[in-house]
Amino acid sequence: MLDQRIMNGTCGEVWVDDELWVELESAQAKYTYNKSDINMCGEMTVGSKVTGVKGTGSIVVHKIYTRNISRSDQILAGRDVRAKIIMKLDDPDAFGAERVALYDVSFDDETIMDFAAGSPGKTTHPFTFGRREWLDRVEPR
Repeated sequence: MLDQRIMNGTCGEVWVDDELWVELESAQAKYTYNKSDINMCGEMTVGSKVTGVKGTGSIVVHKIYTRNISRSDQILAGRDVRAKIIMKLDDPDAFGAERVALYDVSFDDETIMDFAAGSPGKTTHPFTFGRREWLDRVEPR
């Protein structure tokens, strides 16, 4: 039975430039494949070819700390600041842990203030990235 081996997101962690963001609610990183249509003589169906890859993601945190202010100040001063993010999912019931490093991370915006009465505060930090490197993977058994 594999039910107990399903990885629980509660066991996830995120480090931004080697700093653990302990107030983490959720995180996601993915590649989107840019494709061009390919038309072939004699074929009515349109094929496709991958012509580029774009890395995007987001980190959602509970509002406990003021995050990314130093980075934002540098951007406002004209610097194109980049970061490294490491994401980890390590459920003790799983067959192992996943850990991935994201490089050339560029945050997309700065939430200066966002709150509503009766609601716990949280902020979302969307980003783009270039290369990824798997540090740990869970292989099929």
